[in-house]
Amino acid sequence: MATLASFSSRLGAVVRELASKKEPGGWYGRHMAAAERAILDRIPLVDLVVEVRDARIPSTSAFECLRKACCSHKQVIVLNKVDLADNFLTERWLEHFKNQNYIAYGLNAHNKDSIKELLRILRARVKELKVGESNYTATILLTGIPNVGKSAIANSMHQIGRIGAAEKGKLKHAVVNPHPGETKDISSYKIASHPNLYVLDSPGILRLKIAHNDMGAKLALTGAMEDFLIGEYDLARYFLAILNLSEEYKRWEKLKNTLDDTLSSVSLEKHVVDCDTVQRKPRQYPSDHTQDFIVKDVRQTLFKTISSFEGHLEEENDMERIIESQFIALQEALKVSSESSEDRYKTVAVKLLNLYRTGRLGRYTLDLVSNHEIDASLLCEDLSSTEIRQTKMSLVQTA
Repeated sequence: MATLASFSSRLGAVVRELASKKEPGGWYGRHMAAAERAILDRIPLVDLVVEVRDARIPSTSAFECLRKACCSHKQVIVLNKVDLADNFLTERWLEHFKNQNYIAYGLNAHNKDSIKELLRILRARVKELKVGESNYTATILLTGIPNVGKSAIANSMHQIGRIGAAEKGKLKHAVVNPHPGETKDISSYKIASHPNLYVLDSPGILRLKIAHNDMGAKLALTGAMEDFLIGEYDLARYFLAILNLSEEYKRWEKLKNTLDDTLSSVSLEKHVVDCDTVQRKPRQYPSDHTQDFIVKDVRQTLFKTISSFEGHLEEENDMERIIESQFIALQEALKVSSESSEDRYKTVAVKLLNLYRTGRLGRYTLDLVSNHEIDASLLCEDLSSTEIRQTKMSLVQTA
């Protein structure tokens, strides 16, 4: 849609401009260049390369330097954060990668069963590559852009895959941080014995040159770079444009106001409403935007602003108007109070982005795979959930 394209174009232009800046103003500096060289040097030495991508942007989050450095038989593509992405489109992307002769798997790094299945896939693939050998030691390199969950995957595999009580507590753990760029060096973690398997956790690398503005916008929105480099307010506006053009908000129509009515007569510090009853719970803090009753209020607020809007969201000026009204309305829903409007808007933006990135405001896949996809890494379409559902229908009709 033209409106969404306008928002992503402006945001993406900022991202592309930052790429040309030196540290600390830009996101591609000496440390990232050095890490990229180190990763490329290790690819010929490892047995298997696991490329971790973000399931919300399976194309945009491609690790560019692997295109020529690694062949498909030695590479596994893992779509992490499937719990934040559209299920139907995740399956379509996995099918697409498999049609390109890649082993592909959708993953939630915080789900034990999901990690167990990934370990099974990796051990089976290593065994195929090591056919005829016994008592071998194999290394698996985790690669990907920043903040796709490589360290979380390394930790989860390490915790589940290690064998023998004697090893517990003696093996190091990867540092997991919600901010991109926290992994600075390539580190090794043992994940299995008999045969011995080691996973190498590598720093996240973003491509120096981003081909299209909308690629930059998607990378920024999903957290591949620090928010302050782009601006939390502009990122939140881009998300609201996506939400406003989607059908996700319609799922919140049946939310009732019983929670708000009850909370007016019950102390938030001592009670929380659960369905139709009031149960005693640990202390509640109205300023904590992750509380269920606040998330519910945010959903109600967004539903009301979208469903009652009389303009045309395909028009940029009308989209600007509704987003402005949503920022004003969300101040109350998110319990934000401050002296200056600038501070209030930034606080609203930070909390809104957190709710989006943790899946509290729905699932969104921003990259579309088509039946005629040739090079997924060059995909640059802007999507809303409406377009996604239209694509689903066309795929069903042509199946």
